[in-house]
Amino acid sequence: MRKDMMIGVDLAKSVFQIHGATMDGTVKFRKKLSRPQFLQFMSKQAPSVVAMEACGSSSFWARELTRLGHDVKLISP
Repeated sequence: MRKDMMIGVDLAKSVFQIHGATMDGTVKFRKKLSRPQFLQFMSKQAPSVVAMEACGSSSFWARELTRLGHDVKLISP
């Protein structure tokens, strides 16, 4: 499946910052979401490339997002 969107995620303890853009760089959204809102929001998104910094909770979120059809890329801090 072709993925036309990239979503960057900044994981934090209680609030996540997310930024969605097309592959050519056009911004589609910028959001500040709680943990429950984050998973609900991502379940409604078309399968996308999701980039997030590797940290303690990133493996958990990578598994959750992969189950939703996203292609998760963990990047070094």
